[in-house]
Amino acid sequence: MMCDFSATRHEGGDVSLDGQVVVQNDTFRYLESVLQKDGDIDEDVRHRISAGWLKWRQASGILCDKMVPQKLKGKFYRTAIRPVMLYGTECWPTKRRHVRQLSIAEMRMLRWFCGHTRRDRVRNEVIRDRVGVAPIEEKLTQHRLRWFGHVQRRPPEAPV
Repeated sequence: MMCDFSATRHEGGDVSLDGQVVVQNDTFRYLESVLQKDGDIDEDVRHRISAGWLKWRQASGILCDKMVPQKLKGKFYRTAIRPVMLYGTECWPTKRRHVRQLSIAEMRMLRWFCGHTRRDRVRNEVIRDRVGVAPIEEKLTQHRLRWFGHVQRRPPEAPV
């Protein structure tokens, strides 16, 4: 992948390794993050949401069990699923649509294990209170501020 943040196009930029031409891609996965050629994070947001749903499916036996209290399901969600969705988000240049996508995925999960659909017309705040889960937007902000604190406290001579 070649990152070209300027508007100029470079033709004939083929890279070869041992005589084989390496195919250029628009995305590249590195340390569980998806880097895009244009510098946007759309693919990374989709990847984080799908990783959250993958963990959801692995734990659906617990989360969909009617005998498990909703507060316990909320605690499980906060400790097992939400960290997967928020991994690496400290450095994201988020836009409203990215936060909205994360919020929609979270509310679908919470509604599902509460046994409600959108047709039931139960407000998001009511569901969050039942399971004891704060909005993912707040957690995203907390993670970013925590990271900012680490960056602020590092010594000036530290290699970045």
